[in-house]
Amino acid sequence: MIVFDLKCGAHGHVFEAWFANSDSFEDQKSRGLLSCPICGASDIQKAVMAAAIPKKGNSLAERSVSLATISEENQAKEILTALAKAQAKLLEGSQWVGRNFDSQARAMDAGEVERSTIHGEVTAAEAKALIEDGIAVTPLPLPVVPPEKRN
Repeated sequence: MIVFDLKCGAHGHVFEAWFANSDSFEDQKSRGLLSCPICGASDIQKAVMAAAIPKKGNSLAERSVSLATISEENQAKEILTALAKAQAKLLEGSQWVGRNFDSQARAMDAGEVERSTIHGEVTAAEAKALIEDGIAVTPLPLPVVPPEKRN
């Protein structure tokens, strides 16, 4: 199949039509089978068409997008690395208490145990309850691998 831009001679309307091949266009034109879909004129000619040149896979536009994506990925990695380092520094001297975080935080708040920096796991409901009870907790931005699960 081939597509041609066609133009009516009466008003200059340009439209597109598909043909089996170039000979098919000439055959239909000679038999008077072509007409303008806008005004119905039968004086139809091929219109000037832009060449259909396929885009190369390594075009400058694609490389620009790729470079931008790589740059954004590198920036994201740098940010995550900085965040991980900041979190590691924050956790220096902190004790992992795992699922005992809720009870340990409450015991410290009540004065039952000495205050210290701890980190562990709580459910969203437990964290909300701690905050509602006025116990200062801060969610960590990155997950922490429990010591017993480290390689």
